[in-house]
Parts: sequence; structure tokens; C-alpha cells
Amino acid sequence: MSHPQPNNPLHGLSLEKILTRLVERYGWDGLYAEINVNCFFNDPSIKSSLKFLRKTQWARDKVEALYINTFTD
Repeated sequence: MSHPQPNNPLHGLSLEKILTRLVERYGWDGLYAEINVNCFFNDPSIKSSLKFLRKTQWARDKVEALYINTFTD
């Protein structure tokens, strides 16, 4: 049973949706400038970036923090 999470700005968002919105906002070059990981620089794609981010918690944490800083008040 899921419980409402009013204090969690990422509640209900998939990693794919988060990454897609960030790419729409910053582009791949801008995203790489914000978070220096090669999956955003070397032949970037949503699919390859998701694969990396799902395996690499520190990078996922940075992506989620950037999303929160960009899209929440």
C-alpha cells in the first residue's frame, strides 16, 4: 500500500521523466556542464544515461538534486 508523500518533490516521478525534463531544459551540453558525467557527453541518449544512472547512485543523486533545484520552489 502506498502512502502520500507530500514532502517528497520526486514522488510519482520516474527517473526517465526526470532525465527527460532536464534534457529538455538544459540540453545534453548543459546537463554535462551541471553534472560532469560521461554519459551526458559521449554519445548521450536517454536509454544509455538511464542505464548508467540506475547503476550509479552518486550520479543519480546529483540528477535528482538538479531536478529539485530546477523545477521546485
